[in-house]
Amino acid sequence: MAYEYVAPLADMRFVLEQVLEAPRSWHACPAFAELDIHTASAVLDEAAKFAGEVLQPTNAAGDLEGCTLDADGRVHTPRGYREAYQAFVEGGWPALPCDPAWGGQGLPLVLDAAMREMLSACNHAWNMYPDLLHGAYETLKAHGSEALKARYLRRLASGEWLAAMALTEPQAGSDLGALRTKAEPRPDGSVAVSGQKIFISGADHDLTDNVVHLVLVRLPDAPAGSKGLSLALVPKVLDDGTRNAWFVDGLEKKMGIKGSATCAVRYEGATGWLVGEPHRGLAAMFLMMNSARLHVGLQGLGHQEMAVQNALRYAAERVQFRTPIVHTPAMRHLLLRAQALVEGQRVIAYRAALAIDEAHHHEDPARRADAAALAALLTPVVKAFCTHHGFHGAAAMQQVFGGYGYVHEYGIEQTVRDARIAMVYEGTNEIQAIDLLQRKVLGDGGAAVQGLLADCEAEAARIDATGDAALAPFAAALRAQIAAAGEVTAAVAAAARTDAEAPLRAADDYLFGLAHLLLAWAWAASARAAAAMPAGPFGEAKLARSRYAVEQLLPQAGVHWQRARRCGLELPALAR
Repeated sequence: MAYEYVAPLADMRFVLEQVLEAPRSWHACPAFAELDIHTASAVLDEAAKFAGEVLQPTNAAGDLEGCTLDADGRVHTPRGYREAYQAFVEGGWPALPCDPAWGGQGLPLVLDAAMREMLSACNHAWNMYPDLLHGAYETLKAHGSEALKARYLRRLASGEWLAAMALTEPQAGSDLGALRTKAEPRPDGSVAVSGQKIFISGADHDLTDNVVHLVLVRLPDAPAGSKGLSLALVPKVLDDGTRNAWFVDGLEKKMGIKGSATCAVRYEGATGWLVGEPHRGLAAMFLMMNSARLHVGLQGLGHQEMAVQNALRYAAERVQFRTPIVHTPAMRHLLLRAQALVEGQRVIAYRAALAIDEAHHHEDPARRADAAALAALLTPVVKAFCTHHGFHGAAAMQQVFGGYGYVHEYGIEQTVRDARIAMVYEGTNEIQAIDLLQRKVLGDGGAAVQGLLADCEAEAARIDATGDAALAPFAAALRAQIAAAGEVTAAVAAAARTDAEAPLRAADDYLFGLAHLLLAWAWAASARAAAAMPAGPFGEAKLARSRYAVEQLLPQAGVHWQRARRCGLELPALAR
C-alpha cells in the first residue's frame, strides 16, 4: 500500500467557513475585506496540489538520503529538495501572509496555517527550511532598522533567501540566560559575532544563495541573564558577495527529519547588525519564536492527519479472520479517537491563527486587544498539545499496521520518528506549560483565561439558541469544562500566593486540562455547524464523531483537572 496524502480540503473549508466563520472576521479586517471563501478555497486547492504532487514524493527518499556536509563545509540537501523549493518560491507561497508593501500577497495567516499543515504532513524535514521564514520576516519588519529592512525584508518575504534562528548553545538549551555568544561593536555600526551555536535548523543548505541568521548574542556591557541578550542579523553572504565568517562544524545524525540540516555553527568574528535595541533581543526574538511555535503545533497536526489517512486505508484493506480489520471494535476505537482528536485540534489551531490575524488587522481596537490575548493563550496549547498527539497519535496509528508499521516501506514509521522532535524544539512542551500557566494565565490575574471562558460560554449559548435537543449534551459538556477550568484556575492562583512552586507542579496538567476545554468547545462548535448543514454524509459523520469524542475522550479532562487542583502537594524525592 502506498503511503500517500490527500489534503482534507472539505474539513479545512468546514472549519474556516462553518465553524470559525472566518469570512465574517475577514470582512471586519480592512486588509482582508475583499477576500471571500471561494478565493480562500482556491488558494487551499493549489496548496494541496503542491503538497501532494510536488512535495510528498520527496519525503521517503529524503529520509533515506539525508543531508551531507562536504569537505569545503557546504551543506547539501537530499535530491529533489532544491527543485521543490524553487517551485514553492515560483508559486508565491512564502509571500502568502506577508505585507504587500514588502512584496507579499497580504492573505490571512490562517490560510498560511492550513498550508503549513499540508506541508508538514507531506515532508516535515523539507518544511523545516521555509517554516522559520515568516517569523524572521515579522521580527525584522517589527524591529529592524530601515537599512536592514531595505536590504533583507523583500528577499525574505519572497523566499529568495531563507532564515535560521540561532539560539541554543551546548550549555544553554531552555536556559537562554546562560548564552555566551558575544557581539563586539565596530565603528561602522556592525558587530563582530563570536561563539558556538548548536541544533540550528537550516543554518546552511543549498536551497538558496543566502541564509540569514538571527542570533542571540551578548554585548560587552550586557547584564547577566536573559535581560542581557541582544539580537543580531548575521547573513551567510555579505553585501560585497564575500562569505561571512561563520562555519558549519557538523550535522547531527538524528532519529527523524533527516532531510533537515541540523547544524553546529561556529561564528569567528562574523559580521552582523543588531536588530532592535541592545539587551532587548529576547523580546524581539519572541516574535519569531511565537510564529515558530504555532508552526510546530501545525507540524503535529499534519503528522496526525497523514497517519490517520493511511491507517484508515490500511485497515479497510487488511483482512484478518475473513473481515477487514476496520470493522473490529478495537481498530474502530483507535481510528475514531484519532479522527476526533485531529478534527478538534484543527479547529483550535486555526482559531489561534485567526486570532493573530484579528490582533493585527481587525478594525476594532478592543477586538484587536482581545484577540492578541487569546492568541497568546492558545499558542503554547497548540504547540504542546498538537505535538504531543502528533507523536503519540502517529504511534497509535502505527498499531493499526501491526508488524508492517515497523517497516520503512509502509511509511508510518517515518511519521512516528519525524513527529517526535516537535515535542522538544521551540521550547519543550514542559516549558510551554509553564509559560501558559505562569505568564499567560496567572501573569495577568486570569483576565485572558476569563475571556476564553466567556467565549466558550457564548458557544454554549449559541447551541441553546438552536433549540436542538440533540445538541444539548454538547452545551452541557462544554459548561462542565468551563466550570472545571474556572475552579482549578482559582485554586492554582490561591496556592501560588504562598507557594511559588505550586504552578510549576500544576503546569503540565493545567495545559492538558485547558486543551480539553478547547476540545469541548471545538467539538461543540463543529456539531452545531454540522447540524445546520443540509442533510448528507459529511455533516452526519461530523456529528457522530463529535458525539463520540464528548462521550469517550472528554472524560480524560477530569484526570488533568484533578491533578492540577492538587498542586499544593509536595513531590517526593526521586530514588535511584
